[in-house]
Amino acid sequence: MSDFDAIDSLLDAVGPEAELPPCPVRRELRERARLSKAQVARALGVSPSTLGGWESGRDPAGEVRTKYAYLLDGLNAKLATETESATETEAAPAAEQPVTSGTAPTATPLSSPDLGQDEGIDRDGDDVELLAAPEPCVLCGHPAGQRVAGFAQHLTPADCRPTAAGAPAAPPAGQPTAHTSKTQLRTTRPAREAQRSKGPARHAFQETSGPVGLIREAVQGALAEHRGDVDAATAALVRRAIPDAMRLLDETRKGARYDVIAHPWIPDILKKQTARGADQIWEARPKWTRHELPPGRHQVTALDINGAYLSALKTHLPLGRLEHSTGLAHDRRRSGVHLITPPEWEHEAVLPNPIGQRDEPGPLWVTEPTLRLLLRLSGPRHQLCEPPQIHESYTSGATENLLEKFRIALKDARDTAIEQGDTATLEYVKAMYSKFVSTMGESNYNRELYRPDWMHLIRSQAFANLWLKALKAHDEGLAVVRAMGTDELHVIGDWRRVFAEGRAVTEVKVKDTYTAGTDTAEHTGEGE
Repeated sequence: MSDFDAIDSLLDAVGPEAELPPCPVRRELRERARLSKAQVARALGVSPSTLGGWESGRDPAGEVRTKYAYLLDGLNAKLATETESATETEAAPAAEQPVTSGTAPTATPLSSPDLGQDEGIDRDGDDVELLAAPEPCVLCGHPAGQRVAGFAQHLTPADCRPTAAGAPAAPPAGQPTAHTSKTQLRTTRPAREAQRSKGPARHAFQETSGPVGLIREAVQGALAEHRGDVDAATAALVRRAIPDAMRLLDETRKGARYDVIAHPWIPDILKKQTARGADQIWEARPKWTRHELPPGRHQVTALDINGAYLSALKTHLPLGRLEHSTGLAHDRRRSGVHLITPPEWEHEAVLPNPIGQRDEPGPLWVTEPTLRLLLRLSGPRHQLCEPPQIHESYTSGATENLLEKFRIALKDARDTAIEQGDTATLEYVKAMYSKFVSTMGESNYNRELYRPDWMHLIRSQAFANLWLKALKAHDEGLAVVRAMGTDELHVIGDWRRVFAEGRAVTEVKVKDTYTAGTDTAEHTGEGE
């Protein structure tokens, strides 16, 4: 084949992008077909959060766009056929429809709502999601059949009742009440609904019992598959840690007020400069060793900080697209990355520099945790440095609790695994949160989430947490000897009066002990 033939073949393979309906229509088609986000996402090979983005403003590209368009076109055709069949049945003369003794004739349903008045929008313009199984109303606690703006609640105040003994149960999900429009709750398959069994209402696809249940069942499944071989099961679980972490994230995001934006616009400073290079963000990683120790010989204890990245998931993460600003004071309601001139640090002899070991002077891009740490140290309580000078920023509205349910699920599973001596679950959980953080940037291992800003912020939060532990040790009279990475802190003195010992994420454990001031360290053998 000549070079021109190869080019012609390539051009023939490039066609116009598949047409997609507007975002509200995509969601309406899925909901009318009674398909969950998890079902559709699994069929397309993406995460439910990615699918949520396609239903709220973003468009897929490439092969998955073609698959998504094919699915939506098929749903549209199938639902249109079923609507026509239902309309013909409803239009038949009453005499031709036998009435069972004791059963009232079926009322004629309203016509199918058009695309401008779909059943996912209520009269006030809020997003309304019909629930397959009732959930507690956030206002009154009684079962509600709808979720409004991400929260299960009744559509009108009259439906909310104060919690009291003997209060009547809420109507089943999807059943009209005196205060609810039938247009909003009408189903498109009345004939099939009548043929269903009288068992409890179930979602078309039901996940396992909560986030911790996902972890437990994954471990049990791996052990069963490998016939109880813990090492083989653990290896298999670690290999699938990334997709399983994304599934867990989706589970913990259920009922949230906003969808996770998995692939937002990113400024150039957050993009790698070369294929093997790095972006322009400085994470302030500690790498410090004290040059001079107090006089005499000392026993140094190397402390291991448990679950450093797990704890760092609790940090202020930007929600929307990062917006550029210059010359503005720091806004604690926002989060992102900032170009600053760091202050001079005059305590290198006893404490590491909070921006890490940086040789080049001048401005640098730092993350929100680093900036907040510097502002805290320059405040009236510590007065350890001058405030940093902020030149420009890329920020968005933020919350500290975006990944809190995800973090708590992993923490609870970790605590239970330690208590029960379950090494498979412990290694699995550790792989989930560590790989989740390390692959959410420009990585080929996790294409469901592209948030290099989150990756830098979480890592920097782990570094800031270690620095604050060093400050606590110093303030309590311990001599800080070394601070490295996210989890290594060496101190001289009675550290047990400062830090709790154990394996929980709020505790520390002894990694090693040695004598300082000699050429050969004397190790005691205490380990993990």
